[in-house]
This record gives sequence, structure tokens and C-alpha cells, in this order.
Amino acid sequence: MTKPVLNGRHALVCGASAGIGRASAIALAQAGARVTVLARRLSQLQQVVAELQDLGAAEPAYRVADLERTEDITGITEALLRERGQVHILVNNAGGPAAGPILAAQPAEFDGAFRRHVLASHLLTQAVVPGMAAAGYGRIINIISISVREPLPNLGVSNTIRGAMASWAKSVARELPPGVTINNVLPGYTDTERLRSLLATLASKGATTPEWVERQWLAGVPEGRLASPDEIAAAVVFLASPAAGYVRGVSLPVDGGRLGAL
Repeated sequence: MTKPVLNGRHALVCGASAGIGRASAIALAQAGARVTVLARRLSQLQQVVAELQDLGAAEPAYRVADLERTEDITGITEALLRERGQVHILVNNAGGPAAGPILAAQPAEFDGAFRRHVLASHLLTQAVVPGMAAAGYGRIINIISISVREPLPNLGVSNTIRGAMASWAKSVARELPPGVTINNVLPGYTDTERLRSLLATLASKGATTPEWVERQWLAGVPEGRLASPDEIAAAVVFLASPAAGYVRGVSLPVDGGRLGAL
């Protein structure tokens, strides 16, 4: 059981209906945070809240939102702050763009992904930072990808958007007040619904099987396995905690040693 190092803190976790977002919401609640989960899928959000209640989490709640509809974000966030109080921990997380070579990508694919990731994160951050500054405590954590360090094949749009997120976060890190930090978690191959869908897509395009694609991936991972979403969530909890107060503007790979760069 995680120590309750986040008692009295309110965490807003985006993309929390499944995968890394769901695992992060659970881990933050176990660390004592009062958690609000946000995503598009109502029924799955309700399941997450029920799970948090079963764990004895403090007042879990959900908000339904499509992060690609950036015109709605300010109103949703203002209502959340009125109803649930200041957000001390913001986890920016959203579904990745579809797989495919970058030269085949259409402008609309970049536009939608940019809105869902960069613009949504920016608007949410603008909304919560004043309260974080007033409280003297704030943690903004972005779930991105190891493609920030090393672009991945057949993920052209994703590589572009992930890089933009990292650059945005580094810029924000220089402007946040003391006590308020922003950092990125860079997951490697993680056993999520999204990854299983990507495996199936790549296998169909290569006339092979998902199992074969997975073996090729893991051949370059010293740990020799996929990550669990819980392992990514553990990094999120650390960055959200007081122990990470002097960590600002970093991109932390959680990839089983896959990246070769220093």
C-alpha cells in the first residue's frame, strides 16, 4: 500500500478511463489524494470511480470531456474548481494518434492530435496554476512517450505531437512559480488497450501477427517484457509527491532500458 503522502491534495487525472491514466488515478488515490478522473467514456469513468470507492479513496469523482474539443475545456475546468476545489496535481494524458507513416498523414490528423494533447494541456494548466501558486504546491505531470528522445517507426504524427508536448513543458517549467513544477513521464512499451490496438494495426499492415511484432519490440528492451501501467503510475506518484519538489522540467523514461541515449 502506498504511503498517504498526498493527503489533502486534489488530483485531476485526464484520460483516466483506461490504461496509464486509470492506473495513475488509482495510485494517486492510494497515496492519499482526492481524485477527479476525466475522459470521454462515461461508463468506464463510472467503473473507475466505483473501484476507487472500493479502495476507500476520499471522495472520488468524474467529469466527462473530449479533450479535442478545446472550446469546452475552460468551462469544464472552471466548474470543476468551483465544485471540487483547487487542483494541486494535474496529470495530462490522452490517447495517442493513429499509427502510420508521416508522409501519408493528413493535416486534420495533426490538428486533432495537437488540440487533444498540446492545447488541452495548455488550457488545463492555465486554469489550475493560479490556485497551485496560491497553495504553494503544484505538480503538473505529462504522460508522453519515449519518442520524445527517439522517434518511433510508423508513428509519424505521434512523434511530432509528443515532441511538441515536451518542448511546451520545458518552456512552462521556466515560468512556473516556486513550489509548482512540471515534468514528463516517457513510457516505453506498456501493456495497455492502446498498445494492443497498435500491435494489431502494425501486424495487419505488415502481414504478420501481433505476437511477432511484440517479440521484435521486446528484443530491444533489456527488461525483456512490457511495462505494467502500475509501473508508470508509480513514477507519476513520485513526481506528484513532496519528495520531487526539486525536480522540474525533466523527461523521465520508464522504458525498461530501451533507450540507448544518455
